[in-house]
Amino acid sequence: MEVFVNEKIGADDAGAVGTKEKPFKTPAYALFKVPEAKLIVAKETEQGEEYVDISPSALKKAKKGAESLKKKEEKARKQAEEAAAKDAEENAKMLEAMKITIVEDKSLPPAKKIKIMSIGKHIEERVKVQGWIHRLRLQKGLAFIVLRDGTGYVQCVLSGDLANAYQTLSLTIESTLSIYGTIRKLPEGKSAPGGVELAVDYYEVVGLAPSGKESFTNKIQEGTDPSILMDQRHLTLRGETLSAVMKVRAALLAAIRRVYIEESVTEVTPPCMVQTQVEGGSTLFKMDYYGEEAFLTQSSQLYLETCLPALGDVYCIQESFRAEKSHTRRHLSEYTHIEAELAFVTFDDLLSHIERVITKTVQYVLEDPTAGPLVKQLNPGFVAPQLPFKRMQYIEALDWLNENGIPNEDGEKFKFGDDIAEAAERKMTDTIGVPILLTRFPVEIKSFYMKKCVDDPRVTESVDVLMPTVGEITGGSMRIEDTQELLEGFKREGIDAKSYYWFVDQRIYGTCPHGGYGLGTERILAWLCNRFTVRDCSLYPRFTGRCKP
Repeated sequence: MEVFVNEKIGADDAGAVGTKEKPFKTPAYALFKVPEAKLIVAKETEQGEEYVDISPSALKKAKKGAESLKKKEEKARKQAEEAAAKDAEENAKMLEAMKITIVEDKSLPPAKKIKIMSIGKHIEERVKVQGWIHRLRLQKGLAFIVLRDGTGYVQCVLSGDLANAYQTLSLTIESTLSIYGTIRKLPEGKSAPGGVELAVDYYEVVGLAPSGKESFTNKIQEGTDPSILMDQRHLTLRGETLSAVMKVRAALLAAIRRVYIEESVTEVTPPCMVQTQVEGGSTLFKMDYYGEEAFLTQSSQLYLETCLPALGDVYCIQESFRAEKSHTRRHLSEYTHIEAELAFVTFDDLLSHIERVITKTVQYVLEDPTAGPLVKQLNPGFVAPQLPFKRMQYIEALDWLNENGIPNEDGEKFKFGDDIAEAAERKMTDTIGVPILLTRFPVEIKSFYMKKCVDDPRVTESVDVLMPTVGEITGGSMRIEDTQELLEGFKREGIDAKSYYWFVDQRIYGTCPHGGYGLGTERILAWLCNRFTVRDCSLYPRFTGRCKP
């Protein structure tokens, strides 16, 4: 039987039959469709297109091609049969699964409702835990669910009808469950969170999360662009790392409150809406306040100072706002500011107090049964700071930077009056490798309220606390206590003192030597938890271009 092949007008599909009118496109496909055919192929000649017998070499090649197509067809057929068989098996499995009804056995003892964190205290007891599916693994006759409730994780094991039920086969990551069962210690050689597992006898679905394209694992994937993860922050918070940082954060704030109680420092809550500046007008967030100009506070320091005569030493844990168009890894537009003001202290008293607050707070965090292990998990190499911290004056830091060939922002040697930028400061701190109390900064690069040193009026009684890997976490100073000197500071900075009458009165009605400082919660957490950026240490970080969700 003659079969025609024409590469120009032919087709290798159901429309071709091998005639001159409907030729095949390739010899291989022609032999695949008509194995015993005599192939006639189109060839260009001087007289035009003619059909001739296929050459022996082309025929040999066509036979190989036809054999390959035959193997592909056979493979596709087997795959289709296997897929059909699998679908049939799955359908049968689902039909059987739909016949299973999950019902609680009322003859079992009542389940005690508990949080997962206390699960180790209820071995061999029947309990009820509620939470979200963190991990899910389904296999023949068994289902393994790692449940999360915010206090911990527990592995739940479903067997028999519970594992085979349609309800179980339909479960998805982040679905909410109420699970009943008995807590059992794990057999030797097996591992699970807490060294226990929950042998499930009944469960209820509280909320079923989507599957398919809208599933949680499609929303949040490893390696996703950071800006997309920021858009999905409400979901990324459920991850083990970010939730661990938030737990350490809670322990940190509890620990520092404990330290302040021990130091007899009283907590107050200053306003966030203000009409004065603390750290320079260029970083103020302006707002309309019933027709008046107002700002979001940069610092609560000035208000804390007014509390000293009434309450003694005071502190606050409050949000501060800086309109800095900065994209560094240690800046936020909104951050949690821990600030304190102390009355009747010397500069040395202030430095010693800051050291104690930091070291004792870290100690209490590491001793916390929840936060301590999390710090070790997040930052295995963390070493708690020891007293005393290294003291280093600004002028000594300039010498160190120049000796080590680290230039200023203009690419030149540091000179007195230069601000030490973040990169140089970090290089110095990381190289020295211990906490540093960097003191006595020049008047011109510090705020108007900082007290000048008696022995050198060019510099202030000021301090930055620098930590390896993160840089500055604390800044503080002694405050100007003399009315006239404060007014001169206002004048130097071009600030109208009238708006600060209440702050000036602090010096008129019973002034006293006093000092204070501010700690950046997110920076301390970045240091404690070994996070690259402070954005990982804020629940919903706010920075240039980011104010959602």
